[in-house]
Amino acid sequence: MKNRFSSILAACLIITATTAFGANKAEQFSISPVIGGYTFEGKQHLDTNLIYGARAGYNFTDNFGVEALFDYVNTQPTKATNKVELYRYGGELLYHFIPENTFVPYLAVGLAGLNLDAPGVDKKTRAAFDYGLGAKFFVSDNFALRCDVRHLIYSYGAQTKNNLEYTLGAYIPFGGAKPAAKPVEPPPAPVSAPAPAPKAVEPAPAPAAPAPQAAPATAPTAALMVSPDKINKGQISTLNWKSQNASGCDIQPGIGPVPPQGARIITPTASTSYSITCSGSGGTAGSAAGITVVAPAPVTPEAIAAAERFCNKPALLNIQFDTNKSDIKPQYGAELKTVGEFLKEFPKAKGEISGHTDNVASKAHNDKLSQSRADSVKKYIVEKLGVSADRISAKGYGFSKPAASNKTRAGKAKNRRIE
Repeated sequence: MKNRFSSILAACLIITATTAFGANKAEQFSISPVIGGYTFEGKQHLDTNLIYGARAGYNFTDNFGVEALFDYVNTQPTKATNKVELYRYGGELLYHFIPENTFVPYLAVGLAGLNLDAPGVDKKTRAAFDYGLGAKFFVSDNFALRCDVRHLIYSYGAQTKNNLEYTLGAYIPFGGAKPAAKPVEPPPAPVSAPAPAPKAVEPAPAPAAPAPQAAPATAPTAALMVSPDKINKGQISTLNWKSQNASGCDIQPGIGPVPPQGARIITPTASTSYSITCSGSGGTAGSAAGITVVAPAPVTPEAIAAAERFCNKPALLNIQFDTNKSDIKPQYGAELKTVGEFLKEFPKAKGEISGHTDNVASKAHNDKLSQSRADSVKKYIVEKLGVSADRISAKGYGFSKPAASNKTRAGKAKNRRIE
């Protein structure tokens, strides 16, 4: 299809390659009778035949316009003798590239309804998208030849069909904005006898113009900031600086020349006062910023005791449940309280509540039951022990991670748990 599309476009350009008048103008209406060929691409089994059509258009501007269209094709199948009629009606948007010339190429894109009328074919209207190229060649201000090529795409049942339409026609514009009236030139002034020439007087010499003075150079500015301005030893901070009307800057101590604006990560080992000096044609400017470096707080005996109090206890919280139950038995209150105290003592600590079941009942049931057990323990820790909910996650694993064999009653009891 691409080769055929290119050949048709080349033919249109050859037809319109002469000298003429006219142009595509804003606010013009137009009518265009067209005739050409219509090809059914692919395995549609329909003959290529003549197409008859008409266009009615309006130009919003010199470049943009719209056209209503109607096409009729009378063809027949390649494997039968009955007649097939095609009707297409819709509209297109046109963009004209060089509207002020006599030869005006344009792009077109549109949407139309398409009907096929033949025995055994439903008359349902189908949406047909089209795009293509065209050109107008003006032989006068009120008449032009036109040449168009369109690629049509539409769906028939579960298949996408591709057709090709190529036409020649007449473009007849009318109406439009009137050109501005040419201003009338005033008549020449009457010629009178020349007055006697006055006696030439030698003009006085003009005073010497003062020498231009160069505008004074603008003084530069400089600003230096450090964030954060207080860190523990070994942590990092950032120097940020900016200046105006400066060609370069220098930061001390230990950094040296830098561009007029930027940022630098620093890790000072001691409290430091930084200064920046920026230079330009208007002079120099400076700024300073300091950072305080402190040693990390020593580990206190109280902190050591708190760590030992919790780290010497079991890391695993194991709560068991009755069959098909998710409520927490009172006997586990002390263990849960220990977890709450630990989380309050170490505010950055986080954990997961893992719910488990035995293998009685279906997987779906046990997945839901294990999640319910994990949620129950999390709710207890959050609501009764005052721990933030975003520090604890709850996840049910069903019977996928047994702690003991499910073949015995004791083993099943151990598997009905959270960790």
